[in-house]
Amino acid sequence: MIFVNGKPVQGRDGATIADILADLGVEPAARGVAVAVDGEVIPRTEWAARTLAEGERVEALSAMQGG
Repeated sequence: MIFVNGKPVQGRDGATIADILADLGVEPAARGVAVAVDGEVIPRTEWAARTLAEGERVEALSAMQGG
């Protein structure tokens, strides 16, 4: 099991960051998106290749405008 934005997700071990973002409805070319795995920011160029392992914690953040 991996954790995405604090929630456990089963059956996604071995998925890539790009797969997880697609599950969240995030377009691959979306601007203002950052992803960290276990606290380490992962560059966008690695999202399609970086696979996730049991117990990893993924945080996907989106910049928002406003005040």
